[in-house]
Amino acid sequence: MNATPTRIVIVGAGPAGIRAAQTLVAAGLRPTVIDENARWGGQIYRQPAAGAGFARSKATLYGFEAKKADAVHNAMADLLPRIDYRPDTLAWSCEPGRLDTLCEGREASVPWSHLLIASGATDRIVPLPGWTLPGVYTPGGAQVALKAQGCAIGARTVFAGTGPLLYLVAYQYAKAGAQVAAVLDTSPFARQAAAAPKLLNQPGTLAKGMYYVAWLKAHGVRIEHGVTLAGVDGEQAVEYVRWRSADGKGHAIACDAVGLGYGLRPETQLADLAGCRFAFDTLNRCWLPARDAAGRSSVEGVYLAGDGAGIAGADAAELAGRRAALAVLEDLGIEPPRDTNAPDAAALEKQLERIARFRAGIEQAFAPPANCAASWPDNMIVCRCEEVDAGTLRSCIRNGFATELNRLKALTRIGMGRCQGRMCGESAVALLSAETGKPLHEVGRLRSQAPIKPIPISPMLFEDGVQVVEEEAHDE
Repeated sequence: MNATPTRIVIVGAGPAGIRAAQTLVAAGLRPTVIDENARWGGQIYRQPAAGAGFARSKATLYGFEAKKADAVHNAMADLLPRIDYRPDTLAWSCEPGRLDTLCEGREASVPWSHLLIASGATDRIVPLPGWTLPGVYTPGGAQVALKAQGCAIGARTVFAGTGPLLYLVAYQYAKAGAQVAAVLDTSPFARQAAAAPKLLNQPGTLAKGMYYVAWLKAHGVRIEHGVTLAGVDGEQAVEYVRWRSADGKGHAIACDAVGLGYGLRPETQLADLAGCRFAFDTLNRCWLPARDAAGRSSVEGVYLAGDGAGIAGADAAELAGRRAALAVLEDLGIEPPRDTNAPDAAALEKQLERIARFRAGIEQAFAPPANCAASWPDNMIVCRCEEVDAGTLRSCIRNGFATELNRLKALTRIGMGRCQGRMCGESAVALLSAETGKPLHEVGRLRSQAPIKPIPISPMLFEDGVQVVEEEAHDE
């Protein structure tokens, strides 16, 4: 037995986490896989809950990606006897050598010698007047409703914002029989066309995106490019979406639900608590944990893979999960598994570089609107958890009380609520940048705090006044 037991923990059972676990198991290891969801697959290959009460085939759920989804699902199913799989488990804090988790109201402290974080992504939100009305969802939330719950978010839905996900979810909704009133894209068509040379690095993916747009148009879904979203209106819930077209004319369309989003942003809170060094990434327009080509972070024993380390999509997540797992094996001095069908480290890195060039094209084609924070009305809510409006933030900044993000957080409570800045953090950065004239990377980075998601304060966490600590791990 090693003096220091090898305890490999993977957070996330999406494409990156599953392929990482598969690589480690093939080398004779038994990792622990912690996943917040009830079933594996992540967001992109999300499965309906067991006993969901409805049946939809994988071809219906995942479309062109059905074979990929099936391969990922089957890979994880084959791994279950050889891993310590913990679904419905929230990793809410991280310290050196220890991960704090919560499952069914009970806390477990999971020790690790090597931690692979594959935490995925969330929707990027840019607020506008009325965005807190009932009936406004993110595209990711709309997708969860369709895949996991078998329902639509409304009877007549508008998808607004920008990004490939906007068209994918609109297509999935319309294909499932839901009424999609319009897709309102803030990115001009000319910008998307200019990005074509980079997008051709993945011609198959580009072709699928073009198909979604063509299919929507052929089925009567209104698509507008280069719009400026003006607001969502309704007395008690969503009734209309207002926007201005590229020629400046005002428009409105009736609906009872809105899928509002501007692409994806990485989930980085756990990497932050793990002590990883961050650097501002101009492509993703946010702070990301630093990592090398293999997925090693700045902290020894901590590895990063998938969209949680930088948005690149499901295909890249699978590759990055494998590569990060190979890095773990390299650092442990263990020979990688001999599988002629599995790419080696160099081949994985080469494929990831090609996808990165494609990703640069996506960000060019679907960039969120710049400088919109300057036009936000003072009474518009920016932080919905703490009900902080734009006027409160402006007053704090203009009076000289805050020129840095965490100072603004301390004085106004923005980013202190249930979402811990997931919904409002980038908006606060944008407004602070607009008011101070400083670029985004100079106004600070929102520091993560445990718990990264809400946890209950409950007697179930204690037994006779002593916190329950679980020490189940496997020595290798």
